[in-house]
Amino acid sequence: MQPKSEEDLSQMIKGANGPLRITGGGTRPIGQCEGEDLSTAAMNGISLYEPGALTIVAGAGTPIAEIEETLAAENQRLAFEPMDHRALLGTKGTPTLGGMAAANVSGPRRISVGACRDFMLGVRFVDGQGTIIKNGGRVMKNVTGYDLVKLMAGSYGTLGVLTEVSLKVLPDVETTATLRLHGLTDRQAVQALSAALGSPFEATGAAHLPKGPDGDPVTMLRIEGFEASIKYRAEKLQALLKPFGAVDVTWDDAAAWTAIRDVTAFADKPGYVWRISAKPSAAPELVAKLDATAVQYDWGGGLIWALADEGRDLRAALSDFDGHATLIRGRADVPAFHPEIPALAAITNGLRAKFDPRGILNPGIMT
Repeated sequence: MQPKSEEDLSQMIKGANGPLRITGGGTRPIGQCEGEDLSTAAMNGISLYEPGALTIVAGAGTPIAEIEETLAAENQRLAFEPMDHRALLGTKGTPTLGGMAAANVSGPRRISVGACRDFMLGVRFVDGQGTIIKNGGRVMKNVTGYDLVKLMAGSYGTLGVLTEVSLKVLPDVETTATLRLHGLTDRQAVQALSAALGSPFEATGAAHLPKGPDGDPVTMLRIEGFEASIKYRAEKLQALLKPFGAVDVTWDDAAAWTAIRDVTAFADKPGYVWRISAKPSAAPELVAKLDATAVQYDWGGGLIWALADEGRDLRAALSDFDGHATLIRGRADVPAFHPEIPALAAITNGLRAKFDPRGILNPGIMT
């Protein structure tokens, strides 16, 4: 099923007599969902782009690459640098705007600018009853409400099928620099990253690889902006981080941050991949419990990527902790998404009953 318009989509959903598996470019098959494929790929194209207003509006099936190319021509960008899951999950296809928004996909820059949902100005979607719904605006000065917009971000198609998304964009930066510390323990690395992120020197990336490209631990900070500003901030950060060791500075190291964003270090390694959100200060202790094959810290320690043996449920190792763990790659006899506390589960179930009373949109994906 590949609708070409909202009206087509509405009729298909109304006429569905069984579960529907919602896809965009088919690059992020997370969770266990069975049903007839319904693709939004044909609902594509940029319908509005106003560089001066820092806004872009496009169909849900629009490739992210097309949007980024259009923005780059005006020296603008998607500031939250959405992750590309293809290498990690071993998928083909093309990442789309709808898939990005539905999964609230955000990269290393989230710590400084916010997540995908924070840039969503408006959405159009079709709910599980075939009703076409619009919420929010198409430009920043005409936004009429954020609640439903943010509700759709991260709902993974369980509340409705996105057809159009309006986004705020930001100017691109002149240049970037990466500061590296070597040989730190996980605890030392998180302390160093926290010190940098708590400073006024505006880091836009903060990651730690216990086993870097050369096999040794490497801790990385990214700063962006005008060249003079970067030189000044790099010097200040080197002084701030002196207690943790010598700090190397490299310029325009985009490939290293793309690798961190896309977790390519785990791409060709067998095993299950877990995405764990936690308090940065608690991250090293949590990782020590995992006995994982490999780990990667992002967001200053607030995001942990863990590679584990197939079939292992890392939630059991973590026990009760202040955060959540999502199974990104693998099919285990556990839910892909972290079980919700009863009060939150009641709200979630109520929302699904309202937007998809027949339970046909991506059923089972979050259970």
